[in-house]
Amino acid sequence: MSGGRGGIEHRRETLPGGRRVFVKSGPVSPLFTSEAEGLRWLGDIAVDVAFVNERSLAVDWVDTEPPTPAAVERFGRDLARTHLLGAPSFGAPWPGFIAELPMDNSAASSWPEFYAEQRLLPFVRQAELSPRETGLIERVIDRLPELSVAEPPARIHGDLWNGNVLWSRGRGVLIDPAAHGGHRETDLAMLALFGAPHLDRILAAYQEVAPLADGWRERVPLHQLHPLLVHVVLFGGGYRESLISAVTRVLAL
Repeated sequence: MSGGRGGIEHRRETLPGGRRVFVKSGPVSPLFTSEAEGLRWLGDIAVDVAFVNERSLAVDWVDTEPPTPAAVERFGRDLARTHLLGAPSFGAPWPGFIAELPMDNSAASSWPEFYAEQRLLPFVRQAELSPRETGLIERVIDRLPELSVAEPPARIHGDLWNGNVLWSRGRGVLIDPAAHGGHRETDLAMLALFGAPHLDRILAAYQEVAPLADGWRERVPLHQLHPLLVHVVLFGGGYRESLISAVTRVLAL
């Protein structure tokens, strides 16, 4: 969900020595160092950081190509292995951002607590929802412990829509993370939200490495509530209908 909002500029550069990079720059912000921390934490599945400071971030330029079946299957397995690396807690030791919107990454002891207090409620307040719409989401929050499956915190990308996966040299490379210790179903639900190529192949390969708990497909809209709320905040009411549709499906579980 990143883009040229908040005064952030994007450009391609070649560093001394010939290293090609993609640079984000703008006003002084912890966004740049936060993103760099997330990329490094995700490891080999993410693009390499070339340099970072309080005004800019440069990552290696990625020459892209259409995804092949072999590439998407490799990506599914790589993503599963990344998730299994885990995290000390839900949250992260760096400031959170999605696009240029701040998020609270304070450590939480359980995923329902983290999702409610640090991912849903702050964006409900920003989204200017109606009392009825807010009430529906509060009903979901009240039921989070029963609706979710308890798992240890996974090492997730946190903003894994299709545009944040680049296909290059037979694999998927992650960019623009909102990385934190979270629920691994969140990343998979985000891939489904706007349609990743060959999603069924990605999921099948993922499950070879890290099988998902029963009922995960039914829980997809639960994990899509946060990104849909973010889209309502960023882009307005056009996403409101999709948000309430997802809420309704969750409450029917």
